[in-house]
Amino acid sequence: MADNAGRIGELAWAHFSLSWPAILASFLLALPVGWFAHRYRPAREVVVVLTGLLYVIPSLALFVVLPLVLGTSILSPLNVIVAMTLYGLALQVRATVDAFGTVPGDVRQAAIATGYPAWRRILTVELPLAGPALLAGIRVVSASTISLVSVGALIGVASLGTLFTEGFQRSFPTQIIVGLVGTVLLAVLLDAALVLLGRLLMPWARRVG
Repeated sequence: MADNAGRIGELAWAHFSLSWPAILASFLLALPVGWFAHRYRPAREVVVVLTGLLYVIPSLALFVVLPLVLGTSILSPLNVIVAMTLYGLALQVRATVDAFGTVPGDVRQAAIATGYPAWRRILTVELPLAGPALLAGIRVVSASTISLVSVGALIGVASLGTLFTEGFQRSFPTQIIVGLVGTVLLAVLLDAALVLLGRLLMPWARRVG
């Protein structure tokens, strides 16, 4: 395995490069969608259900359809990033709706009474208070994305999943185990980074906890 450390590192970096844009994009897209669904209750179930249905789309089918929609080649990493963004959105929208639901109503009303415009109230009052729940949601999305990115190896997009497919084709269990351990390790490291980022950006949450 030591002789192949360089290639394993390259695949791990490729895996990470496919994952983080999708995690970030799903979080940023879910914020306005989740806030809207929370703010307008009649739309809540419709939005949550419709976005949740994205998660049941078979990944291989999505990888085949996306090149037709995006105008990319089937081997383009963009297909994997967009697919992972859609799956992440399915999870993060519900988490965002629930996160904004944790903001106490009296705090929101106090901000309105103080004269905060809507954009300022959302950015400086609701978003910080919803932060811990939002972080919990993105951690779930992160773990899910790291796992699902491996499927892209089936269409030729390099990642740690490549070790799975090559190990299976060669009947070489060690290669599969290395891919599995690498994927889990990458998920743990990214989760730890998110926790650290949360502590840096939301010190009040740690004090409350």
